[in-house]
Amino acid sequence: MENDQGLLVDLYVPRKCAATNRLITSKDHASVQVVVADVDANGRALPTSTSFALSGQVRAQGESDDSLNRLATRAGLLRNVWSYSK
Repeated sequence: MENDQGLLVDLYVPRKCAATNRLITSKDHASVQVVVADVDANGRALPTSTSFALSGQVRAQGESDDSLNRLATRAGLLRNVWSYSK
């Protein structure tokens, strides 16, 4: 919800899991948000970043590392790390 000046005034803004696209509830204390900083050619951090929110369910199943590799590859942060195999 926004006020008259356009500022967010909600006490809680829910996040979505980047791997499963489910809402992360306020009681999910096992969820994490990983923020990856963008870097320039010299390796210095830029003010921009990419964030990935992972729910506690994904972490409990042991799928967070694979999901993070898949999401980072899709975002263009990694190359040749994740490949789908049946």
